[in-house]
Amino acid sequence: MRSRLTSYHGGGGISETSSIRRQSAKIRMTKQRRTGPFALPFHSKEVAKLHRFSQPPWLVFLSFCGLGLIGFWMFMHATNTAQFTTDSGYGHPSITIFTSPTPFISSSSSSLPSYVGSRQELAVRSWLALSPNITVVLFSNHPSIKAFARSLGSRVSVESNIDFTFLGTPFFHSMMAESQFFNSSVSVLIDPQIVLFSDFLSTIYEASKLDVDWFLVSSSTNVSHLPFHLNVTLKALLHKSGPKANLGKLREFLLQTRHYPNSCDGNKGILAWNSGGAPLHAGVLPPFLYGKGIHNQWIVNEVLASEFRLVIDASATISSFYMDDNPSRLFVTGLLDSWENNCNSYIGSVYGSLYFRDQMIDREKRIIRLGNCGGHFFFQFPLDEKMEGVQMTNKEWEHAGFVRRTFLPSKLMKLQSYCMDEENKCWITKQQPKKLVSKSLVLPFSLNQLLKMVADENRSIVLAVAGNSYRDMLMSWVCRLRHLSVRNFVINALDAETYHFSVLQGLPVFMDPLAPRNISYDNCHFGSDCFLNVTKVKSRLVLQILKLGYNVLLSDVDVYWFRNPLPFLHSFGPSVLVVQSDEYKETGPINLPRRLNSGFYYIQSSTTAIAAMKKVVKHASMSELSEQPSFYDVLCGVGGVNRVGNNGCIETDTNLTVHFLDRNMFPNGAYQDLWQKKDVGIACRRKGCVILHNNWISGRERKLDRQVLSGLWAYDSTTRKCRRRQH
Repeated sequence: MRSRLTSYHGGGGISETSSIRRQSAKIRMTKQRRTGPFALPFHSKEVAKLHRFSQPPWLVFLSFCGLGLIGFWMFMHATNTAQFTTDSGYGHPSITIFTSPTPFISSSSSSLPSYVGSRQELAVRSWLALSPNITVVLFSNHPSIKAFARSLGSRVSVESNIDFTFLGTPFFHSMMAESQFFNSSVSVLIDPQIVLFSDFLSTIYEASKLDVDWFLVSSSTNVSHLPFHLNVTLKALLHKSGPKANLGKLREFLLQTRHYPNSCDGNKGILAWNSGGAPLHAGVLPPFLYGKGIHNQWIVNEVLASEFRLVIDASATISSFYMDDNPSRLFVTGLLDSWENNCNSYIGSVYGSLYFRDQMIDREKRIIRLGNCGGHFFFQFPLDEKMEGVQMTNKEWEHAGFVRRTFLPSKLMKLQSYCMDEENKCWITKQQPKKLVSKSLVLPFSLNQLLKMVADENRSIVLAVAGNSYRDMLMSWVCRLRHLSVRNFVINALDAETYHFSVLQGLPVFMDPLAPRNISYDNCHFGSDCFLNVTKVKSRLVLQILKLGYNVLLSDVDVYWFRNPLPFLHSFGPSVLVVQSDEYKETGPINLPRRLNSGFYYIQSSTTAIAAMKKVVKHASMSELSEQPSFYDVLCGVGGVNRVGNNGCIETDTNLTVHFLDRNMFPNGAYQDLWQKKDVGIACRRKGCVILHNNWISGRERKLDRQVLSGLWAYDSTTRKCRRRQH
């Protein structure tokens, strides 16, 4: 059982254990009703009487001094006899620290400063040195992070089963969701460069005594230099002049630093919460990009607004810092105006409980501050909950926390400054909401730049073309490729809605200025005029990419991938177009007229391939049909006069070979009625399917329903997150 903790009112009065219990009950009631204002534990009849004090001020002062001594004895007793709840019921709580470090790559191959890696290593080692009960999880898909984790031992692991942008930036909402699958008493999310010390551990232990679900937040100090050297084991701090400095000296230095403007960045801080029945907040966490601003402030506000948990600001009790040689450097280089920061600013302005509007400025009145005086913790409750009788008696007690008999009134101002420093610029509640407007969501990369960034070692890329009506199917396709660790894809957005959506989802997307503008949302299926116009965009883009020297696998977004087909397709060599057959009959030739499916094919860049694709594009531009008949009539000849055997063709002018793929490995939507099987996935895997095309079905809704109900769906549109990889 968690110990009972005596907490102290910021106005100098005492709130005993029953206050925390009343707040716990209030939070539990809020979970059920989700209505009413946030209530702190000072609304009892006894407190109401205090508001009507008529006694002389000196009598009130003496009465509360006596109550303060009783409360202080109860606090010390609870602190000395407390048992911390863990998974086994004994000892200290287990703690898992989550972060996402920047890849450890050399400065010669990147603009990343060389010292970033060493600072990240220093930070992680400082966490591990605190306690053997601490484990660290690094969110990354980069090989250098895996090597780094191995060098630190078994308490550090790497988790890559989350969503990343095409640049490798993890999604904050995916990190938070994945953290729920780890079994620990306390979860912590922290910036990868923040160095922690022992008071972090004591603060977490203190919060863990509370018999209530809590959410703790602490800002961190940025410093341009340290007057100390940190040794390798982080067991001691060494002053540059030689003598050892204890934690108190460091805290004194950090407190002085925190008095300067911009000494703390609200986006670089510490979030911690205990595992319990209450969620952190109501609603859905949007797809913020981790480390690109806004998300820490956003989630603190949402936790406050939801009223499921006690929110504690521990900025005064946790000594932490990160190095920043020049805090204005980011503003000078313009990094704060990057597209990733713009994405987070946009998301923060359109999602959530009005955090960026005037109504939420009063959140300072909802947060509880944790302080420490002489090694003893206390809680300072919001300013609007002060007991008026005490406030009138001695205004110096406003932020004192608790008093002891040895504290004379003349010392109260010093106590206030030491225990709850109001000049501290790092209080979470000191951060004001920003007025943000929607910004233009544009990737600063041309098509050629995107291709250079995503192409694999063979200069191969996967191309998908999609409009707004199929954006959920696009994301399911993308998520499946992510599950297969296929990252060399680019997206052509047919409209502005799909483009902006793709940017927010971290996709390598580009707009085609020649794409049709009259794309129907529900009537762009096979055979429609919309379908005819869209398909002709694909062959033209493939030709454009071939001219840039890249091999292209064109895949419609309704193609489900069981395995990565690229190694197999690339093995056919140059001057060969490898394509899916649309033949539905189980026996006979698969290269009959109009049985070439232009929704899935691979072609390597070569003079022959470029010449053949030029002919296809030209033929399609003059045809009233889709590009699919143009592919067959140009490459196999009208009526199939250039067919070779049962699965091939030769384009006679360019000598390009066309190979129709084995339908057992690359089945279309009508082959062997695979989509009608009870378990489509199992049936296809037993057959040896590499892909399965969701075609031979009319209508967008029917196509979507068939794929979702089959289980071959990898995207959760409600959370805007890929489903966890199962196989």
